[in-house]
Amino acid sequence: MKMIRAIVRPEKTEDVVDALSEAGYVALTKTDVVGRGKQKGIQVGSVYYDELPKVMLMLVTGDENVEEVIGIISRAAYTGNFGDGKIFVSPVEEAYTVRTGSQGL
Repeated sequence: MKMIRAIVRPEKTEDVVDALSEAGYVALTKTDVVGRGKQKGIQVGSVYYDELPKVMLMLVTGDENVEEVIGIISRAAYTGNFGDGKIFVSPVEEAYTVRTGSQGL
């Protein structure tokens, strides 16, 4: 199993969630976050914003689905501009359902 964390623009969140849902990946966690990347913020007029609002989407999937999920997120979140986001993939050793106590996805 792998945990996929995608940091995306707030205005692209629904596009990404809808694309994942259409492909059958409906279970995810969505969190509002702030951060900055290589662009080190933006300047709008005389105001400089060094941290920008983003949304972090987290989901766990089987190893065999990782490339598909990355492709879906990349296509749906893409604008071609700085700040489109990042995708992080981490191993998940175990997962449990709280309600039933069952192990696995």
